[in-house]
Amino acid sequence: MKKVILITGISSGFGKETASLLAKAGHTVYGTLRKETETDPLVHVLKMDLSDSQSIRDGVKTLLDKEGRIDVLINNAGMHTGGASEMIPIETIRLQMQTNFLGMVELTQLLLPTMRAQGSGTLINFGSIGGLMGLPFQGIYSAGKFAIEGFSAALRMELRQFGIKVVVINPGDFHTHNSANRRGFLYSLEEGNPYQTQFAKTLELIEKDENGGWKPEILAKKLVKIVGCRNPRQRYVIASAEQKLAVVLNNILPDKLFDLILRSHYGIK
Repeated sequence: MKKVILITGISSGFGKETASLLAKAGHTVYGTLRKETETDPLVHVLKMDLSDSQSIRDGVKTLLDKEGRIDVLINNAGMHTGGASEMIPIETIRLQMQTNFLGMVELTQLLLPTMRAQGSGTLINFGSIGGLMGLPFQGIYSAGKFAIEGFSAALRMELRQFGIKVVVINPGDFHTHNSANRRGFLYSLEEGNPYQTQFAKTLELIEKDENGGWKPEILAKKLVKIVGCRNPRQRYVIASAEQKLAVVLNNILPDKLFDLILRSHYGIK
């Protein structure tokens, strides 16, 4: 069945690959960009900045004026920061929360009335492994993804009566532009910073995991299947066997023991 789909953040990585595959599968796909970037000609581009309420409203109006419906919203767009939580400027924290969470909530709120009127729709929210466990030197990123978890769980129950499904995607490490993009938002590496030595060591391990991660096409193909599924699961952890095991261990081990395992992985004594 052909669906009208909106996916945020299609400049690269998951968003770019998923938008292209969904369009090639015959769906009507709209994708959001903050600035001009080359995209698949089959994808309709909307200029939207999740930190700008007016651009969100304008994008939603354009889509609904043209299509009159929305079947799937994929909340993919996000940004990454790195460094000791103590050292990340509050302005950067606000930008990250606005991009990764508040903007996503605002966009969702604007599209839900149409889904309710239809009596159908699917929300696919991008969480992360980092939204299921706090990751050292990615504390603000984890905080935003934890917020998505709580929001999605509550929304799922609220929307059930209207036939709207809520799915959370928890990716592990993928080889995307995340490492490079994070480089513009790194704190704690400067000389004399009390966290410098440990953060440099941990950052090297983080980027090693990411650079050795799966290609984004793997997740994009999974998302195409989820969009086509009549009754999707509430959660999909799309990660290596080791990372899936970490999710299970986080749920069953005593906190102190799991903390020890996680510290060991990130080189923290």
